Amino acid sequence: MSASSTSRSALTAAAAEPPRLLGSLSRWASLCIVLVAVIVFFLFASEDWLTIVNYTLIAAIAALSLNVLSGYTGQISLGIAFFMAIGAYTAALLGGDLPTSSSDPRGLGLSFLIWLPAAGIVTALVGALIGPTALRLKGFYLGIVTLALVFIGHYLFINAGWLTGGPQGRTFPAPAFGDFSFAEQNDFFGLALTSGQEYFLLILPILGLSALFVGNVMRSRAGRAFQAVRDHEEGAAIMGINLFETKMGAFILSSFLAGIAGALLASYSRYIVPDYWGLTLSIQFVAAIIVGGLATVWGSILGAAFVFALPLVLNQFSLLPPSSSSNSLSGGDLNALIYGLLIIVFLLFEPGGVVGLVHRSQALTRKFNSHREEGGELAQVIDLSAPDPDAQLKVDDPLFPKSEGR
Repeated sequence: MSASSTSRSALTAAAAEPPRLLGSLSRWASLCIVLVAVIVFFLFASEDWLTIVNYTLIAAIAALSLNVLSGYTGQISLGIAFFMAIGAYTAALLGGDLPTSSSDPRGLGLSFLIWLPAAGIVTALVGALIGPTALRLKGFYLGIVTLALVFIGHYLFINAGWLTGGPQGRTFPAPAFGDFSFAEQNDFFGLALTSGQEYFLLILPILGLSALFVGNVMRSRAGRAFQAVRDHEEGAAIMGINLFETKMGAFILSSFLAGIAGALLASYSRYIVPDYWGLTLSIQFVAAIIVGGLATVWGSILGAAFVFALPLVLNQFSLLPPSSSSNSLSGGDLNALIYGLLIIVFLLFEPGGVVGLVHRSQALTRKFNSHREEGGELAQVIDLSAPDPDAQLKVDDPLFPKSEGR
């Protein structure tokens, strides 16, 4: 058998082999390491660490929702706090306790399986109502409209005492299945689970499903339309993409995820005042997707970990030196200074964020390893034992002149 036929058969066998899940052995090993780390953390982490991680996981869902609209579709939005509040108060209305007096906020006492998805659906409907007006604008003007939503929402939430509890706030329902409440310690198959562990088991799969869904959507035709609108609206319209439908789809998907995140955040905090859903919260999520990386799923998670976990670590574990002055620097202030500086640095030198730095370091590592390889390319071996009929010189080839006698 010739060398050419051998190589053809090898290529055919490789093409016939089905692709492996996750692609390579290294990815399987990475997945196993992550799973082991998650299990160890779940079993041995203290309640303080579980609190930090749970808040970060919820923030990652919200950052993912903003990345769908701003990162993948290129629509500037400062109104994510408003949509998170809509999801939170929807959950409070449907799942809150029945009022015992006329001054208590209203609640219907419905199941967790109803109020959590309803929080996302109602928020998506609100986004569908606001979207046609907001998305007629773009750029700076769209950012101003979404910013106005935060201030309008703040006024409504302060004055809607029957829903929000007014300026003093209200309690929010904890997920429950019968007698199994996430706000209390429970026994699960002989294992005593704390409230933090129970919420961890709830929030982590929701984040995983949200990330998987967004990642698959962005690889679909709709996701490619999102990115085409972001890169060049006029070019996308020439290609036949309906700009309004594409923007509305991104706006509704982003609103749905923001509503889910708001409901989970309020449920885990158990008590929130309307002032919490302010401009500061929206700016934190903008900082998260810029620092972590625009238009990436992992960027949303990494950005949320930096922006929201770091101040909690600083405050919870007293990593800053104590000071008796009223003007002393708190953990939140220090973190605001740090990620404010990093926003400027990333926008100037690495718009891809932390994920962009990781990709660049991987490319440099591959380039360094390729330069370290010794020797050149292997010489091509040609089998001369059996001449290939296709390789015979053809005298009728137009590159060769014909003789006058032919």
